[in-house]
Amino acid sequence: MRAEIVLTVSESKRLIAKGVAHLDIVRERMRKGMIVLAKGSTNAYVYEELMGHAIDKRAYVTGFTAPTKASLVREVEQLPDLVLLDGERAPELDRFTAIARMRAGDIFIKGANTLNYARGVAGITVGSPTGGTIGRVLESLKAKNLRLLIPVGLEKEVPLNIEATSTRLAAPDETLGMVHALWPVRGIIFTEIEALRTLCAVDAFPVAAGGVFGAEGGLRLLLDGRADAVGQALEVVGSIQGESPLVS
Repeated sequence: MRAEIVLTVSESKRLIAKGVAHLDIVRERMRKGMIVLAKGSTNAYVYEELMGHAIDKRAYVTGFTAPTKASLVREVEQLPDLVLLDGERAPELDRFTAIARMRAGDIFIKGANTLNYARGVAGITVGSPTGGTIGRVLESLKAKNLRLLIPVGLEKEVPLNIEATSTRLAAPDETLGMVHALWPVRGIIFTEIEALRTLCAVDAFPVAAGGVFGAEGGLRLLLDGRADAVGQALEVVGSIQGESPLVS
């Protein structure tokens, strides 16, 4: 059985967040273990799905990409980092201090800004000279055998090799204005494809991207699977369609 769906960017973020919350390794660590949720736009949706209540998602976003001439009002108090120990908040910890207490198999959730899906590589743009969140934790994640879960929408797929682009951005040439660094990372890439597989056991294939009237950056997906699974997927998607943009 096949069906076709269209997701806006915000709908994709909600779908991915629901998938993350239902992922086996996340449920396992919600019962016993530690989960650290770094800040980011997709992770703001993950926050809501893990905690079961709505937040002002602007309060869980740090660096972001917005139109150069956009006038955004961001006068909102930032929420503290979400660190969960055995499914309960650990307010004494943040995304950096939690690393020392994490054990092999625990999960660090960090979104991305760019994606080479077929290569299993994501990229994180960094404006901080100290490497931002990923620069401060990446070596510890590897050394302690922690799981890096990367929720990222397929809208962020790019045609160029992220690792090669990272090298180009790091070249010592003179620049006009700020040029961000780009950290290539490998981990558990979790897109709309993985979300639909996790939630409904269907295969999803991107067949078109972009749109108008609010679907800018959106995605058209072909669903394929058993009739009952595809029907369930359509119900899940129907329940999130109409998700408002993060800032409207």
